[in-house]
Amino acid sequence: MEHRYDATALSAFATGLFEAAGLNADKASTIGSLLVEADLMGHTTHGLQLCAPYLKALEEGTMLKEGGPEILSDRGAVATWDGRRLPGVWLTARGVDLAVERAKTYGTASIAIRRSHHIACLAVFLERATREGCMVQIACSDPAVASVAPYGGTEPLFTPDPIAVGIPTSGDPILIDTSASITTNGLTGRLQNEGKKLPGKWVQDADGAATDDPGVLFTDPPGTILPIGGQGYGHKGYGLALMIEALTQGLAGHGRADPADGWGAGVHIQVSDPTAFSGRDAFNRQIDHIVEKCLTNKPATPGTPVRLPGQNAIRKRRTAEENGLQLYPGIMEALKPWAKKYNIALPSQWTP
Repeated sequence: MEHRYDATALSAFATGLFEAAGLNADKASTIGSLLVEADLMGHTTHGLQLCAPYLKALEEGTMLKEGGPEILSDRGAVATWDGRRLPGVWLTARGVDLAVERAKTYGTASIAIRRSHHIACLAVFLERATREGCMVQIACSDPAVASVAPYGGTEPLFTPDPIAVGIPTSGDPILIDTSASITTNGLTGRLQNEGKKLPGKWVQDADGAATDDPGVLFTDPPGTILPIGGQGYGHKGYGLALMIEALTQGLAGHGRADPADGWGAGVHIQVSDPTAFSGRDAFNRQIDHIVEKCLTNKPATPGTPVRLPGQNAIRKRRTAEENGLQLYPGIMEALKPWAKKYNIALPSQWTP
């Protein structure tokens, strides 16, 4: 049976759970609202599905509750934080906001964060910058996790290594959210639990045979997720992974060369203010021209026009805000025990 929820009610529900788990109002509301934002945009493996695991991490003490990041270096336009295992969604949102503020002074600003906890969906942070007329790039990796092999290899070394870019336009922003691997740990884990196959040969077994069976990732020894390009052209994803690992671990000064300290992330944020370069009008003139040329490009399939990255996510969000948000099956069921534990009322179902 289909259940839909009001997005504001879901955010309040998630916020209440995180507050009951010991986070202050700022951290709880930031995490709760951004997890729901991911579901609104269609990123269902990186939205409220993460709420229960985050609550468990808070309960076990592997996600810290109090305080802020340790400032390791600060040169104005560049800063490095030790996230101290604090909630990664909150740290990343705070990092983007600071980078936007400083980009308006210095033209561009970068924040490197080591030892953050998991940061969920990168796309949800982008409009914090594009709303301010700034361009933003966010990359992350988890040095404690390995599930992607380097091109030509069979042993896990990298995480999927996502990278996201937000580009302001005169209309809706361009929201790019991709990764150095073909797929993610979240999707492969979900499909394995549901007994389903991947849409293509996106993974390989421990002997290097490409397959659509996510189960090969859970064998001993495990198989691996393939980089973008697969076994034919995976050098492209491999190169991107190396760049992302350098940005998120090299610049932050903490990564795979250090002892693993649990589920988390190294993060790199860079924000640029067009007014410090050619100016906002010149920037918009160029980007709006490219946007128009993309959207009016003759489609390969008649009736299926070219769309911009993020266009579908923005459409899904607007539809869900108007008609209620349908959560992926199993998400609310996983949160019911936590709601009972903390005596938090379940959100009421959406009604027109």
